Amino acid sequence: MKTIEIKAVSRDQFGKKGANSLRAEGNVPCVMYREKENLHFFAHQNVFRGLVYSPDVFLVNLIVDGKSYNAVMKDLQFHPVSDLLLHVDFMQVFDDKPVTMDIPLLITGVSPGVKAGGKLKVKRRNLKVKGLIKDLPEHLDIDISKIEIGQSVKIGDLSYDKLEIIDNKRAMIVSVDVSRVTIKEEEAAAPGAEAPVAEAPAAE
Repeated sequence: MKTIEIKAVSRDQFGKKGANSLRAEGNVPCVMYREKENLHFFAHQNVFRGLVYSPDVFLVNLIVDGKSYNAVMKDLQFHPVSDLLLHVDFMQVFDDKPVTMDIPLLITGVSPGVKAGGKLKVKRRNLKVKGLIKDLPEHLDIDISKIEIGQSVKIGDLSYDKLEIIDNKRAMIVSVDVSRVTIKEEEAAAPGAEAPVAEAPAAE
């Protein structure tokens, strides 16, 4: 898993007034949830660009007042109108304790069903898994090289070494559906299909 470093400053003023004051200076209030006492801090909005505006997941090397913590991002809040980043939630993680995270899915291979005219439909882009930080990958591969038209890949079809899948095993990830073009071609090629009859010109 990729690592990103964020330097921040602890804060002791809470509530709406304190948060708004930080945001007015271009900062983002944050919290890191810990087993005992949560850590409240802030950092300038620019330092979150690589973390927030990316499809990748990261292990965050969070440095608050010079002290380093390992953490993962758990939640974000944006302004409903301006899309300004308002708040970020982190969770402290440890090398010897499993963590649950949403990991991006990467579709690999070429489906023979797609080659035959089927349409690939991707139902979800992430998968919730549980494992040690050292075992969490940057992405999870989904091989579609054997998926024919009318077939799909469900979560229950997947397994990854040293990872526990948390999501519903009956949920579908990708499918290859019959396209409209394929249906028309099959209908045209069906035995007994009648060719269109040209209309005779009207008598004058």
